Amino acid sequence: MLTFTNPKWINSFYYPYQSFEEIPQSLFDAINRDLAQRTSAEPLVSIIISAWNEEINILRSVASLSKLDTQIPFEIIVVNNNSSDNTQLTVDKLHVRSLFEQQQGCGPARQKGQEHARGKYVLLADADSFYPPKWLDEMITILSQPGVVVVYGRYAFISEPGYPRWQLAILETLKNWIAAIRHYKRPYLNTYGLSMGYIKELGLRVGFIKSRFWGDDGALTYDLMKYGTVKQVKSSRAVIWTYPRTLQRDGTLFQAFKKRILRDLGRFGEFFTTKMKSHAPRE
Repeated sequence: MLTFTNPKWINSFYYPYQSFEEIPQSLFDAINRDLAQRTSAEPLVSIIISAWNEEINILRSVASLSKLDTQIPFEIIVVNNNSSDNTQLTVDKLHVRSLFEQQQGCGPARQKGQEHARGKYVLLADADSFYPPKWLDEMITILSQPGVVVVYGRYAFISEPGYPRWQLAILETLKNWIAAIRHYKRPYLNTYGLSMGYIKELGLRVGFIKSRFWGDDGALTYDLMKYGTVKQVKSSRAVIWTYPRTLQRDGTLFQAFKKRILRDLGRFGEFFTTKMKSHAPRE
């Protein structure tokens, strides 16, 4: 894990544009050429991205996925989750499959995506994250093992003003320790839609929560656990990079760090039982 700097490979996707109107057609053309070489009409894997008001970030995310180094046939599905900005205009210019879900929430959007997915396996990705070249291969290597029904990968935060990399690295190290403890009895607490995968047939059988519920990814995993094993993808080549927006919602990095430490210490004992405290209704 890099400590003091963001990885160099994300620089080529760190476009400076602030709005759809600023994006040159030449960039769309370049990304689409890469997509044409890599995506397939008969995929084994469907990568589903839920996007809400991400007209620039979705460009960056898809661009990173267009550089995946894999021989596995895959498709990319972007579900516009009733955006009010130009997300749809950006997606329309990219050679990906585009769907629209009016009901807001990752659960409804991901459910729409998996219902239209063509692949045997589903990988969930985020509109504001960057995916390394070997991400798909590393995820599917574990997911295709006998008895495995869900996998999840690790993630790191991109440094921004007020959020230096070395401090983020400390937070990530502690986060990974906690995740290792939770994994034994409550692996569903570690499965986030920015980097997780599952068998589509089983995902359709269980279904995502069809409401604006925070934790639809973990709820899906919890219900899938009766069918098999949940595994973490530990390879450093599968670590994805994302913006620290979830941290910024809590204020400073120290405030975000304090909130997470106190939360996990408060429920530490629960990590050794499998029961899920609450579960939103599916409909």
